[in-house]
Amino acid sequence: MVRDEREKSVLRSIDWWTILIYVALLGMGWLSVCGASYTLGEDVNLLSLDTRSGMQVVWIGTSLVLALVIMLLDDRYFDTFAYVLFGFMMLVLFATIFNPHSIKGSRSWLVMGPVRLQPAEFAKFVTAMCLAKFMSALDYNIHRWKYLSKTLAIIFVPMLLIVMQRETGSALVYLAFFLMLYREGMAGSVLFTAVSLVAYFIIGVRFADPLLLNTPTPLGHYFVYLMVLLSSIVMVGVYCDNWRESLRLFSVGGGVLLVCLLFAVFVIPFNMMWIQLLMCVTLIGYLLWRLIATRVRNYLWIAIFTFGSISFFHAADYALNHVFEEHQRTRINVLLGMEDDLKGAGYNVHQSKIAIGSGGLEGKGFLNGTQTKLKYVPEQDTDFIFCTVGEEQGFVGAAGVLLLFLALILRLIHVAERQTSRFGRVYGYCVLSVFLFHVFINVGMVLGMTPVIGIPLPFFSYGGSSLWGFTILLFIFLRIDAGRHRVHN
Repeated sequence: MVRDEREKSVLRSIDWWTILIYVALLGMGWLSVCGASYTLGEDVNLLSLDTRSGMQVVWIGTSLVLALVIMLLDDRYFDTFAYVLFGFMMLVLFATIFNPHSIKGSRSWLVMGPVRLQPAEFAKFVTAMCLAKFMSALDYNIHRWKYLSKTLAIIFVPMLLIVMQRETGSALVYLAFFLMLYREGMAGSVLFTAVSLVAYFIIGVRFADPLLLNTPTPLGHYFVYLMVLLSSIVMVGVYCDNWRESLRLFSVGGGVLLVCLLFAVFVIPFNMMWIQLLMCVTLIGYLLWRLIATRVRNYLWIAIFTFGSISFFHAADYALNHVFEEHQRTRINVLLGMEDDLKGAGYNVHQSKIAIGSGGLEGKGFLNGTQTKLKYVPEQDTDFIFCTVGEEQGFVGAAGVLLLFLALILRLIHVAERQTSRFGRVYGYCVLSVFLFHVFINVGMVLGMTPVIGIPLPFFSYGGSSLWGFTILLFIFLRIDAGRHRVHN
């Protein structure tokens, strides 16, 4: 009787709206795989196991079985076995590094006869469970270094193992967990630092060749150093609560920069970067002196930020020009609009843009696309499957798919916020962070707005590993949510 009542309670507590969105995405994803894998002139047999559309039906069916099995489990299992599963998955990821099978230059696939599995897809939900388990401890405090360092280790260990498998795209997905950390109280300065580092790299690379006025100063280098100085000075006012001191530093620094710039333009041309570097070193020395004088630790963190920003910028610049392979540099240049390379690194994105643009407002109709049917777009049923949506269903269909994903993200936020345990909330935000990252990056790279890093679009891209991984990730959360009343009681 108790068991029956518990099962009825779980059944009533299931978030059916999320399941409805999941089923809708599966259906639209299957139609997209059909359109992407169909070749003009072939007999239409979409359910044949010899076709990708037929095999996708198998993956969808097995995913639904997995979802049902997960919903029948006791939600306490996920908390109890989180560390065990994480340790096991790390061993699998480590073993995969020595995998003799290489697929498209990556050793991230385990080949077992006709079945191929990618452990990195399953490591996402295991890592999310481990993070939720660790961060739900009673004495956990994200602001204490010993806890933060262990949290970061849980994220970076699988990342490192996946990078060693030569699967950089899948490894970058784990950065999405930082969105969860921010929700759980991580200082906003960490997020600001991450955004700043990305801005330094983009501006430094994009404007490396143009010169500042009539000086031999690279425009990109000048603005990066200017951003470092301004950010550090503003942080003195924000984090040391001393806006008067911040204003003095701004006045002195701005005056020195202006005088030196006028001298370089009208008297003797020289590289302003050396003056800015000297100013950064001077600022670091001043901050350390203020640390000793006032015992305010935030001066030390600002000094570390200044030094770290300069070091990162020069390290990134060196890596781009001396460490990266030629094709990697080309991809970055194409992304930043510095090269076209329509026959090389930019070919995929160029063809996907043509396919999406050719769809117009309402699209060409199911199986009527030309760019995708004639196989102009590489990886059009996996990483670039969104171009099939744009070509066959047009702007209306593509917008509908994006709205459906938006509904999923918003629903996950709602469900995560109503959790009665920290384990459930942390895991929920891990789930929505992963989905948000995948959708944003995948759609962005198809449109030429983000780097081409080769990650699937959830529930749309062909393949069993990604579909199973996303299904398990989502339904573990739904099962945890279904048991929230028991936790509350």
